[in-house]
Amino acid sequence: MSDDHGRASGTGRLITGLAWALLLLGLWLWGRGLTDGPAGPTRGDVTGLGTGAVRLPPAARPLGAAAPQRIDIPELGVQAPVTARGLDDRGAVDPPPLDQPGVVGWYGSGTTPGAAGTALMVGHVDTATRPAVFYKLSTLKPGETVRVVRADGKVAAFTVDDIRVLARDDFDAQQAYGPRKPGRAELRLLTCGGTFDRTSGSYTANVVVSAYLTGTGP
Repeated sequence: MSDDHGRASGTGRLITGLAWALLLLGLWLWGRGLTDGPAGPTRGDVTGLGTGAVRLPPAARPLGAAAPQRIDIPELGVQAPVTARGLDDRGAVDPPPLDQPGVVGWYGSGTTPGAAGTALMVGHVDTATRPAVFYKLSTLKPGETVRVVRADGKVAAFTVDDIRVLARDDFDAQQAYGPRKPGRAELRLLTCGGTFDRTSGSYTANVVVSAYLTGTGP
């Protein structure tokens, strides 16, 4: 391997690392000013709900890349279309518009759900007038299922293994969004949480649900 090639590879890793760091920072900011106020009761700040004593299934082999089309969360009664989203001018994943509270956004430049790595999905917790698609996200429990219907016709089944409500003023982006176990196909579902601060126009925390691929179906 030549020195030039080594320098190029190092530069590529550096750029990738910087891009990931900027994305994590943007995700920390995500949710600020997305709503004029909660439509219903808010949740208190919680550091983490953990995995408890639930026996979780083994991870399934990752799939190839295919864009998500729909997300189903049976325990929450959620069946929502998924749309690819980019980054906004702050570097955060741009969520669906507030006039589409039932739509989930997927970070389209990242991992596809079911492929190796961490796929990121974001959704609103509420609007100024009503609950939104991820209003009950923090009530999920380890062992429950999230299904993602993909463009290749496969359904990627994920098992929830961790639920955290992370305060914004003590936020560890790598802990929240980084991969839990190398080589797995993982999924992160993100929304606002905690209490709504009317002065800043934002919530005090982020809900982060972690899941990993445990099966597939047609």
